[in-house]
Amino acid sequence: MRVTRLAPVAAVLLALASAGCGSGEDTGRVPPAATGSLEELAAEVACEPDVQTDADEIRQAICRTAAGRFVLATFATDQGRREWTDAAEDYGGHYLVGRKWVAVGDEAVVRALRGTLGGELEAGAGHHAHGG
Repeated sequence: MRVTRLAPVAAVLLALASAGCGSGEDTGRVPPAATGSLEELAAEVACEPDVQTDADEIRQAICRTAAGRFVLATFATDQGRREWTDAAEDYGGHYLVGRKWVAVGDEAVVRALRGTLGGELEAGAGHHAHGG
């Protein structure tokens, strides 16, 4: 994935990061990290994905659930997900990271999603990491 492809993604992430940093809490046990397509992951959290990017390397959608709004992205490879996350975290925000997917939103939102999707919590620049 080329860094130049990050510009539209960065704009979405910046908008989400500026929405604030929630104070969510993990709610119980964390399931194994989910796998699947963008639509399958969205269905797991009862979201109708509004697809913004539909490319071979990345598929990205805006989702809304009872927990709030977030960006869900799936990747063709683990390396593509790592490169995207490494670059995107410079913009701040909170991330829920699984194999070949990432959800980005307020801390409370990604913590709530973790109860269904599993994954690891990460925080971008300007936030402290909240591992789990």
